[in-house]
Parts: sequence; C-alpha cells; structure tokens
Amino acid sequence: MKTLLVVAGPTAVGKTAIGVQLAQILQTAVVSADSRQLYRELSIGTAKPTPAEMEGVQHHFISSHSINDPVNAGRYERECLDLLNELFQKNDIVILSGGTGLYINAVCFGLDDIPSVEPSLREHLFARLQQEGLAVLQAELRKVDPVYAQSADLQNPIRVTRALEVCLTTGLPYSSFRKQQSAERPFRSVLVALDRPREELYARIDTRMDDMLSAGLVNEVQSLLPYRHLPALQTVGYQEVFPYLDGLYDYDEMVRLLKRNSRRYAKRQLTWFRNQGNYTWVSPHDVEGIIQCI
Repeated sequence: MKTLLVVAGPTAVGKTAIGVQLAQILQTAVVSADSRQLYRELSIGTAKPTPAEMEGVQHHFISSHSINDPVNAGRYERECLDLLNELFQKNDIVILSGGTGLYINAVCFGLDDIPSVEPSLREHLFARLQQEGLAVLQAELRKVDPVYAQSADLQNPIRVTRALEVCLTTGLPYSSFRKQQSAERPFRSVLVALDRPREELYARIDTRMDDMLSAGLVNEVQSLLPYRHLPALQTVGYQEVFPYLDGLYDYDEMVRLLKRNSRRYAKRQLTWFRNQGNYTWVSPHDVEGIIQCI
C-alpha cells in the first residue's frame, strides 16, 4: 500500500527544512498542509518557503489559490486527495507537511458530516467578532455547546465562529456532529510530529518575526487591507498589524503582540497534536528516525 508520510508540528519548528531533506532522500514531492500558505497573496506573514528553501523539491499547495477564492478544510480534502491520487501513480511515498491539524485530519481520516450554513450567518458572526470581540463569542459558545468548548482551541476565531454557526443553524450542539468514523483511504498514513525544547522554539519564533518585519510584513498587510475581513487574515501575523495600521497602538506594541501571539499559537498547535495521540514525536534533525517510522 502507498504511504503518506505526515510531518507536522508547530510554527517555526523546522518542518520545511526536514521535509526537503526527506523528499530528496525518498525521491518524492511535498504537499503542504498549511491553511494560509496556499494563498498567493499571503507570503511574508505565513513564512511561506522560498524557492531557495525548497531546493528544487516540488511543493504543492504553495501559492496555489487566490485569497479571493477561499479554501476550507472540505475543499482542501477533496483537492488534496485528487492530487495524491496522481502523485501515488509515480511515488510509493508522498510527504504531507504542515501545521494545520484540521487539514491533516481531513486528508488522513476524513471530516465530520457538518451541516452547511447560510453565508449571511457567517458574515453576521464575523461582523460580531470585529465589533464585540472574541471573548463574547467564546462565552456564547460555552453556553450552547459546553462539550465542544472544553476541547476546542477557543483562541482560534475561525473554530469559534464555525461552531457557533452550526449551533445557531441546527439548534443542536456542534459537538453532536463530530462523531464520524474515519474514512477509508487507499493509502496508509504515518504521522510524525516535530518538537524542540520550548525555549529554543520560542527563540526561533522571535527571530522569525524579526525577519518577517525586515522583509516587509507591514507593507504586505497594508496591501491586504481590502481583504481584512476574510478568515485567512483573522490569524496570527496579520491580526496584530491591522490595528497598528489603524493607529490603535505603536510599532513596538505591534512587535510585542506579534511575538507573544506567535508563541501562544505554537503552544496551541503542540497541545492539539499531542491530544491526537497518534503522532510519533521526533527532533527536527532526526531524519533517520523519521524514515524508520515508515
């Protein structure tokens, strides 16, 4: 059976570098599982790998879509499975690398059968998010679905609004729809997650943020002002810069928030992957250890 080698982990842990090494050794391609790097317009704030960093290895779902044509987990699942079907015709092993756990789960196990909702309700909730703040929506979610609220990443506005819109549409808890059995796949998934000592990871995050700012992050965000309402921009690396551009705080405060929120995001990613219970944890330098997992 064909093998999908998943290389996951938090932001700045070193997924790109080891993914390239593995692809060169295994003579295969890398498929990105990052919900923002697939957008052409988002580069600096998503730490999108450069051609030099890819070292000639073919990467898929990097700058593959426009932010005007948004991708959700369901669409990613469909398009990624189609791509894997093509790649597995030429390769016995394909690498899926990224930090978006929901996208990884969608490809490996399938998504829960969540009801569709009216776009107007989604727009209404995002408007409330802007006007009332995330804490108000978090409190509402805790009331209507305490079960999901206990396990969910409530710092992620997309998760909170998605759960709320299903609750409001159906009158049922979002958690009641999240019990689907794993979908059958024509490949086996080998799941590996990368980890570093916490202090080392946080130092890398701070350095990466300094590099992003030097590379022109503020200018990139300014160019995206017309799209600031889109979910892909309600995320770390962008949501801290928009208020700075609005004059709500100064540059130093923006930098502080960028670094703090990036560290918090990494911590949430680590918690999420650990809670999955099916990952083998390895050092970002242990190429041989990863290959032995296959």
